[in-house]
Amino acid sequence: MTRAHEIADHLARVRERVDRALLAAQRSSQTLRLLAVSKTVPAEDVALALTLGQRDFAESYGQELRDKQPAVAELVARQGLPEPRWHFIGPLQTNKVKYVAGKVALVHSTASVDVLAEIERKAAAVGVGQDCLVQVNVAGETQKSGVAPAELPDLLDHFAGLAHVRCSGLMVIPPYDEDPEASRPHFVALRRLRDEHARARRPNVDLAELSMGMSLDFEVAIAEGATLIRVGTAIFGARA
Repeated sequence: MTRAHEIADHLARVRERVDRALLAAQRSSQTLRLLAVSKTVPAEDVALALTLGQRDFAESYGQELRDKQPAVAELVARQGLPEPRWHFIGPLQTNKVKYVAGKVALVHSTASVDVLAEIERKAAAVGVGQDCLVQVNVAGETQKSGVAPAELPDLLDHFAGLAHVRCSGLMVIPPYDEDPEASRPHFVALRRLRDEHARARRPNVDLAELSMGMSLDFEVAIAEGATLIRVGTAIFGARA
């Protein structure tokens, strides 16, 4: 099987799973976006997915995003493909913001005042608005990025003082577990946090998006209200 056929087969299977999950949840396809997680994936594979109708792609490393975007843009121009929409989903430190701010449609992983300040500075310098999500560490894992639920209100309040950065919702990465049902309590917790804080009107905050669910558990995430699912292995195969 060629690489093109492999990605086509994988993507078709993922779309079938998505359709079944949406049907079971009585949701419209318009309420969900599938992000193809392309970290460590070559630009050529991104171009192949573009030919199959995939539009949203997610990267986890700032320098890889920096290098991959122009490579994909060259293939897009050469092959007459639609432009991809890029997302950033990895841990973000202030020294890596320069690779991300103003270069992606959505930053999923903001979790500190310092990072938000740097995104504001970089976005202002290029004269663009940057949409972000706040990553919430609902499980309290010490090794994982994200703001604690108790600290979420203060971080959301901080967006009021930013002219070029907006909060569009929340994101979570549950503890890894091969049982998809193990993720459900974390998805429920994020949705409840969103619902709770959406009742408070804050400048530059509109908690419409819930970024949750990956290759193993995205059906559960869809059932619990995900608007963005991040799927890599199920589309591009296992990473080296």
